[in-house]
This record gives sequence, structure tokens and C-alpha cells, in this order.
Amino acid sequence: MNTKHFRARPGCPVDLAKWPTRVTPLCGSKDEYQRVLEKHVAELSAQQQLLYASDRHALLLIFQGMDSAGKDGMIRHVMYGVNPQGCEVFSFQPPNPEELKHDFLWRAARRLPERGRIGIFNRSYYEEVLIVRVHPELLEEETPAGPHARGSKLWELRYRSIVDFERHLSANGTHIVKFFLHLSRAEQRRRFLARIDEPGKNWKFSGADIHERAYWKQYMKAYGQCLGDTSSRHAPWHIVPADSKDDARVIVSRVIVERLRDLKMTYPKLDPARRRILRSIRKQLER
Repeated sequence: MNTKHFRARPGCPVDLAKWPTRVTPLCGSKDEYQRVLEKHVAELSAQQQLLYASDRHALLLIFQGMDSAGKDGMIRHVMYGVNPQGCEVFSFQPPNPEELKHDFLWRAARRLPERGRIGIFNRSYYEEVLIVRVHPELLEEETPAGPHARGSKLWELRYRSIVDFERHLSANGTHIVKFFLHLSRAEQRRRFLARIDEPGKNWKFSGADIHERAYWKQYMKAYGQCLGDTSSRHAPWHIVPADSKDDARVIVSRVIVERLRDLKMTYPKLDPARRRILRSIRKQLER
């Protein structure tokens, strides 16, 4: 599997109608899927230990997608082998009154991972060029100032702010990997019906989900422009076919492992003085 096939090319328009929501199954059986995912999770765990020990880099994972695209399950299944002390997940809800008093990147900047840690954003600052674009009335609560606070120029400026923000983070050791879980409208319908029909999933269903489904075309247009304008060499978007949860999890886990490998991390090397101290302590323990 070449994960580059799922990467949006920087500066190129994205028409989501031309991107698949399903691929030929990557695993021949459920058992094979479990083996592949467990292999990826084991390597991810090992790489996370290196990340923590080397203390030179941070990793930020961003997950975006329509309702029921599988963001929660993705995080749960792919990251379950990671040491909780080195990983933190933030689910961004509508901004509160304090957050509305600041620029749209402020609340995300406060949640960035420290060096040595993995941060996961379940939704993110990208909502400010997605849901706010589909529902521009939400801008009234944000009261942004400036000559381009309204109109099409606003989105261009926000895209530029995001790209500059991510470039700054990358230059300072925070590596960003972004995933758009690309779900078909038909598969979303099937998952919504399952949430209604299966008692154990009733709690997941919200009337707001159906309300937002009515804006499907507007969201696809907003996502397409966002993905095209904010995918960059230092922070690329991966458009992951999400109709099959198993295939999506294999793709995402593979991308994360490959990104961590690219950092070529090693455990810190001890200087001669520190080695002598450890040898001395070892002799004491042996006695």
C-alpha cells in the first residue's frame, strides 16, 4: 500500500467527488486485519517511546470528517497501544464565550502537544473554515474585526493564517499529520440507521446530525476548497476512504507510523561521565 495515493497535493484543487470513499479491501479477512493493525499499533507504541525519550519532536494528529465518519473509533483503535502519559486527545466543541473573545486559532494553540508527546485533535481549528462557512451566521458570535471580516476574502485569509500557523509549528519541531475521513452519503445514512436501530448505539444519535446532513453538498464544497488550499509539504492532508472502518484504520495507522519513522529518532546517547556513574551504581547493586 502506497500511502502517498491518499495525500492531497499542495496547491491543487480537491474535488471530493473524484476521491474514493471505498477501496479494494486491504486485508483478506478479519483475522488478517487484526494482525496488520496490531503490527502497526506495536510499532506506533515503540516509536512513541522514542519520541518521548528523545524529547526533540512533538506530533499533532488532526482528524476531520462528517458526522459518523469514524473519528472517535479511529482514535480508540489506532492509539490504544500508546502510553497515555505521552498522548492527549482534545475534542473541540463550539467555542465558549472566553474563546470567542480571541482569534480563531487561540484555543487550539493552547492545546498543542509538548515536545516528546502526541496530541490528537478530534475536529480542530479547521471547523472555522468549515461549519462556519456553511453556517455564516455563526460569525456573528465571533465578531471578527478588520476590513475583510466578511465575504469571500475572509476564507482566503483564514486559509493563509492556518498554513502560516502550521509552517511555524513544523519549523519548531511539531509535526502535523492531517486526516479527512471521506465518507459517502449512503454510508452515513446506513450508520445513522444503525444508531437508531441498535439500543447500544442510541446514545450516539443526535437530531443535529440530521440537520447537518441536509447541508451535505455545501460541506463537500467547503471541505474540497479547504483541503486544496491548506494541504502543504510540511502538513499534508490525507483523504482517507472511510466507508470501510477496517481499511480506514489500516491506512491511518500506516501513515502515522511512516511519519514517525521519517523523524529517524534515536534514544539519547550518554556521555562518558554518565556512563561511569552508571557502571559505579551497577557495581553497588551487584554487591
